[in-house]
Amino acid sequence: MTTPPPSPQPKTHVRPNYMLIWLYLFVMTIAEVLLAFEFFMHLKFERWRLRLIFIVPLPLAAILVTTVIMEKVF
Repeated sequence: MTTPPPSPQPKTHVRPNYMLIWLYLFVMTIAEVLLAFEFFMHLKFERWRLRLIFIVPLPLAAILVTTVIMEKVF
């Protein structure tokens, strides 16, 4: 009789650094918004209301991220 081959050892899962990923995406988003005012459809020449529509989602996204992070704490 032949002996069965040894079972492979399970590899440990390395968790990614989510805060670093979030920071990278945040910086990229800020850079995109700043560049959009310079290039994208000439937003710097538009009325303030159009700029407001473009800017308002940023704090809302920050509130959402903060709420999700705080949910883990409680």
